[in-house]
Amino acid sequence: MTTCLTWINNGATAANRTASFPMDEPLEEQAMSKATLPSPGQADRVFVSPALRTRQTAEMLGFDAVLAPALRDCDYGRWSGKPLMSLRSEEPDNFALWISDPEAAPHEGESLQQLCKRVAGWMNEEMPLGGHVVAVTHAAVIRAAILDVLKAPAASFWTIDVQPLGMVRMTHDNRRWSLRF
Repeated sequence: MTTCLTWINNGATAANRTASFPMDEPLEEQAMSKATLPSPGQADRVFVSPALRTRQTAEMLGFDAVLAPALRDCDYGRWSGKPLMSLRSEEPDNFALWISDPEAAPHEGESLQQLCKRVAGWMNEEMPLGGHVVAVTHAAVIRAAILDVLKAPAASFWTIDVQPLGMVRMTHDNRRWSLRF
């Protein structure tokens, strides 16, 4: 049984505009009114992160989605809401550690390794059910999913750019996950 998994990143928020670690903020008004929405097609199951911005995105897309805690954004701990540029100057060693070591969590939140493990576990739970699954979630979660499919090291996390409302498709053919372009 084939499973098609379509990942959709949430729409733009103030955190995107200010290059800050996100909190549970809403979509920007502009994102809600002028967005070019992706077209994921008909879905058998739709899941959404518990965050407000993902629930709003799913609603904009016309989905009645099921909350999936495993699809929550990375826990950025005490860095939530802070601009990246200020952290680079206020905590240069901690920031450099987090960027270079996927097992580190100097922000007292979740490491990238933990995020990747959580996302891979969710994908493996959905895989045997087949059909078309849509997951409305966050850029960090989608990056982790891509790393899992490519069997790439977590250190590659920073080489993947997922734009607001970006969409990534994957399939599983009972042997392996594949990216679909």
